[in-house]
Order: sequence, then structure tokens, then C-alpha cells
Amino acid sequence: MRDYLLFHEDFKAFGIGEFPYDRDHSAAGEYQYVTEEGYHGRWLDRVCNYTYNGHGPSWIITEDEGTYYMESCRIEKGKPHRTFPTLQTGEHEWREYDVSVNMRRLSTKGMAGLAFCLNDSIDTLVFSMEYREKARLAYRHKEDITVLAEADFISFCDPVYTLEVSVTGSHVTCSIDGRLLLEADTELAARGGKIGITADCPTQFTEVRVLTEEKQAQEAIERKQAAMAQELQLQGQYPKMKLWKKIDLQNFGTSRQIRFGHLTGTKDWYLVIPQAQKRVDRDSYCHISCITALDLDGNILWQRGVPSENAAHLGKISADFPIQVYDIDGDGIDEVITAHNFRLQILDGRTGEVKKEAATPLSDDDDSTLIGAPYQTYAFDRLNPDGIRIANFRGLDRPSDLLIKDRYCRVYALDSDLNVMWKYKSPKNTGHFPMALDVNGDGKDELLCGYTLLDSLGHPLWTYPIQVDHTDEIVAGKFMAGSDQPYFACVSGTQGFFIGDFHGNIVKRDLIGHAQRVSVANYCPEREGFEIAVTNFWGHQGVLYLYDSEGNQLWETENDMNGNILAPVNWLGNGQDFILTNPDPQKGGLLDGNGMRAVAFPDDGHPVMCCEAIDLCGDERDELVVWDYQNLYIYTQDDSPLESTYHPVKYPFYNASNYRGEYSFPDQSYITFHEDL
Repeated sequence: MRDYLLFHEDFKAFGIGEFPYDRDHSAAGEYQYVTEEGYHGRWLDRVCNYTYNGHGPSWIITEDEGTYYMESCRIEKGKPHRTFPTLQTGEHEWREYDVSVNMRRLSTKGMAGLAFCLNDSIDTLVFSMEYREKARLAYRHKEDITVLAEADFISFCDPVYTLEVSVTGSHVTCSIDGRLLLEADTELAARGGKIGITADCPTQFTEVRVLTEEKQAQEAIERKQAAMAQELQLQGQYPKMKLWKKIDLQNFGTSRQIRFGHLTGTKDWYLVIPQAQKRVDRDSYCHISCITALDLDGNILWQRGVPSENAAHLGKISADFPIQVYDIDGDGIDEVITAHNFRLQILDGRTGEVKKEAATPLSDDDDSTLIGAPYQTYAFDRLNPDGIRIANFRGLDRPSDLLIKDRYCRVYALDSDLNVMWKYKSPKNTGHFPMALDVNGDGKDELLCGYTLLDSLGHPLWTYPIQVDHTDEIVAGKFMAGSDQPYFACVSGTQGFFIGDFHGNIVKRDLIGHAQRVSVANYCPEREGFEIAVTNFWGHQGVLYLYDSEGNQLWETENDMNGNILAPVNWLGNGQDFILTNPDPQKGGLLDGNGMRAVAFPDDGHPVMCCEAIDLCGDERDELVVWDYQNLYIYTQDDSPLESTYHPVKYPFYNASNYRGEYSFPDQSYITFHEDL
């Protein structure tokens, strides 16, 4: 008999008010670990949406005659894609249970019900009352909804209904007010999982209960303990993190915008930390207000501009900053290439003094034709650069050209003297960080600008057959098993994750909601080819996916957090890469190719907002840099330094970006191309 109370919630522990949510509804959580302040209880909200901006919380706690309700407030449907507000709770290890809820439909103009056997917020079974006088048992996965059973059921706005689901092995029964309505057999039920409440119209929920047999409850505890023991055993096989450096960022801290370079012409690394202000509309026109250069001991080399005590406010910008660190003139000393107050500047890395300077291009296009311009008006007469990339459009011995862009429409190629060589105004969204690479082996870079490949002179060659949204990140390489053909791996928002060839053809695609980040590396050394890690954001955020080299899904999981970087980390120096999620000591860290946490961050009070992987010690293995607006910590391996013979080719740090797909390949041949265009 299922009389063991596994879970009960009447919401009386919550104060009357709002369930915690991101009041900015910003994209900061795409690459920074952002937590919402307030009491969450045992519940987790993994659904976010930019269309919610200014529209308050998704859930509120209300009360009537002593009964407390968790009330859904969202009525938006289908933006930016299929999205179902869901509060989840419980454990993945739960099996064989009865879950029930008391529910009042304040609106019958949508769906409301119970999620169960929940793996993540878009991988779950759902028993719901539907808009068109139906009760439904369905499986939600990514963008698909598979109806497993359906029955006529007319619901009204005044009654309080009791919904109950019983899971026994692969068999599911669904009842309302004690009346059996639906049943089905599905292996998805046998896996068990969390539970949740879900609605896309105003609905009140209370008295959530999960009952099971005491034996099942004990087995769930044992399964969780076994998983934790397995994780600890795995972590015991690898070097742990050792704190190497700790730096006080004083008043010049920033968000995930730190650049790294050799500012004095030696092998010594320096940090370049920009602060920026917002202009006109949210993150559309970021303005760098201060740049601080310092060594890894925290000694300031130079500073331009005025740092702000209010760095936490200044730094919360969900866009790239127009700044790179690179030896653009080939003198052996890195310059800082940036934009300030509508001037492009090349700064001496040693002093911060201006070596070259030029006004940014005039914005001389018809504003009504500009993609992504807020209010359909470009705010300034000159371009406010959204980002900078180092490229080689002229076919010189080393990259010496620049690419700058506005937010989503125009790109400009400049030479090292800051002269504009060409401009491309895109009829499709350019995406955040177009990729420059030599596709045909002629020594000159082509440019994948959003969905369109341009030649070295900015002329379109082909375009992928996608018209909407934009590409967030791109990886190029010969990553497929048994093939010497190169491919692009792209994440393009609502258009999902796709693999495309170098001729404009999509060869694999997965609609996972809003695809946000991607990396390619040797995450599973036992498999041929390279694996592709992907995560999503807007809508059902923070689901992690791993694919094989051909784009076939290997697994998906949800670590309950945003800010998953997915950078490949060369932690061992033996050719196996780990996946960097975020710096949280409880659930963040480095995942192996099976999705298990192989290396954990210490619980030492370190910052958890931002992280980066980079080899700073010089033994070819990566260090982990974590920071927030006040402090920066650098971790290395506890057996460092250790001589390594493995020297992977990774994304060059002179093209830093929050929107760069990352890779780790054994050598340069994997990113050397000779495609006939």
C-alpha cells in the first residue's frame, strides 16, 4: 500500500507574494550564473522568457480562507517557442508513486496540470486539463508533444479539482476527483523522476502530495546515495582544484567580459577588465567606460577611464563588449583594441596610451531597414560597435584585420590602420559573433555571418535555408568520425542546434527550444570522432545535451542552474576534455562525457558568477578562472605543475566573446580547410 508520505506541500511556508524570479528577464544567465533572491522552498522554476520583461512574476503565493495557493500568472503562449511554465520539485530517483494536487482553474483558456516522471522541464510526462474540453496524458520533449491518451472532460473555473496520477512500472493511470479517466503504458514512466505543477493560464495549486511504499522511499534514498558515492569515487581519480591566485577587483570588476593577453611582450599573462554602461535601450549600445590592466598578482599596470563603485549594475550587460587583446601590429607586444565614445582605438598594451585611433563608421542606412534596431531607429549617427573580431581578410602572413558590427545587421571589415575595407548589410540577422575562417585554403578568411557565408571581400556565397532568429554560437572543424569533411556546428535560438556543411546544406538538426551554447571536443575518448555539447536558455533553460560527432543525442540532463559555459577543459593533459558548467560548489564544476561531475569546485567562498578555462601556468593544462564584481580566484590542479605532451588547439583568446562556440582539437589539421567554393 502506498501510504508513505514522500512529499507534501501546502505552500504555507511561503509568505504571500511573489515566487522568486529574474526581475530583469535578461540574458545574463546565458553565460553567468544568476540566482533569484528570495525563498524557493523545495521548488525550482526553470522557465524564463524575454517576453516576460515588465510583466511581473510567473508564480505568486495567494491565500483564501486559510488555504495557500501557488498561482500561475502567465498567459503568453508559443513565445519564443513552445513554453510551458513549470515549477518542479522532488528527486530523479523517485519511482513507483502516486502524485496528486488540488487545482482550481481561474481560466480555462489553456492547459493546467501535473508533471511527473520529469527528467527536465522539457522532458516530462504531463496529465493536464486542456483548453478544448479535454483531459490529456502527454509526453513533452523539446518542441514535440506526443499525446499518449485523451478523454472528454469539461472543466470550469470555480471548482477545485483533485488530479491524481499513479505510476506503477511502465503503467500510468490518471484520475480527476477519484474518477479514472486515462491510462497508458510507456517506458517513460518506468524511469521515474521529479514531479511538478504546470500551467499556461491562471491556475491555483495546493496540497501537492506524493505517496509511495516505504520500501520504494528507502530504495530512492539508496539510489541517490549510490549516485553520490559513484560521483565521489569518480572525483577521486582526478586532480582536485587548488587555489593558485586570489585578486581583489576593488572598484573595477566586471561581468564575463575579462580578456587575457601578453601586454608587455613576455610570456606573462595579464588581465584586461572592461566596465561598460548601457545606452538608450537595455544592452543594445554598450559603452566601455573604464579599462583596467593588471597582472595575475593583482598589480595594476594601467587604467583608462573612471571605475565605478556601482560595478554590479554596470556589469550586468548581456552583450559582447567591443574589446580584444592582440598583437595587431606584429611587434611582439599585445595591444588592446577597443571602442570608446564612437572612436576605435588601438592601445599600447604596456601603458594604455593610444597608438592609433579613428572614428567609427557613420550609420548612413535607412533606419527602417536595420534588423534589430530598437524602436526601428538607430540611436546614434555613428556606429556603436557591438563586438570586435580579429580576422585575415587580406591574406597576410598573420591576422591583421578587424571585424566590427552593430547589434544584428551590419558588419564592417577594417585593416590594421582602422580603414574600412568593406561593409556588409545583412538581410538576415547577423547573430552575435560571426565566424571568420579560411574555408577554401587561399590564405584569406571567409565569414559565416549568421546563416550566410561571405567571401573575403564581403560578397555572399551561400546561405542556410533559415530565415528567422539568429545564430548565437558557431564551431567549425573536422569533427565527424571517419570523415575529413569540415562542418559547422551552430546554435541558433528558436531554430535549434544544427550541423551544416560548408556549402549551405543542413545535415542534422535538433529543435531543443532556444539553443544557446555549443562546444566540440573529445569528451568521450572511447568513441570515434568528437562530441558536441549544447545547452539552451530562453523558454525551458539550462538543459544540457551531448551529441555524437554526427549530431545524434547521447544524453540530456538538467543541473538546476543557468550560466552553463560548456567550455572544453584540458584538465588532465591526456587528450580527454571535461565540460565546464559553472563555479557553483554544490552542482557546478567539470562534467565528463557521461554527464557525471568529475571535478568539483571547493566550497571556499569563491565567486560563482563567471568562469573561464585557460592555460595560465604554462603546462598546457587549463586553469579555471572564476570571478564576480568584487573578487577573482584562479584554480589549478593540485598536482600542478605537471609536464604534458598533449597540446590541444583551442579557440584563440584574442577572439574572446560570450558568444563563441568553443573547441578543443589535437592539432591544427582539424581546423585547416580546402573546400572548393
